Amino acid sequence: MAVEILYRSSRDPEKLFMDRAEADAHDRMLELAESVQAVVLKAVPSISEEQAEELSIYMAKNRDVFAKAFSKKPDALNALITGIDAGKEGDDNAQD
Repeated sequence: MAVEILYRSSRDPEKLFMDRAEADAHDRMLELAESVQAVVLKAVPSISEEQAEELSIYMAKNRDVFAKAFSKKPDALNALITGIDAGKEGDDNAQD
């Protein structure tokens, strides 16, 4: 009988990972999304919590693209608009 070690996300207990680094990265992404959500809700009080959560998770999953855009490279966001590279990855993971 084989033994498998699984890692559970502490912020998303239903999510299991085969690698501890992946579980940690997922938790960090969710922590970032939580912070972004709080900022979005404060900046746009009329937005629903569900919309703010969806937006914040999308931004956290694509944080590298947003970081490039905020670092004087606004063209980096074109990848998310056209669905190339990080945009496709973010869309696939949006179902998680």
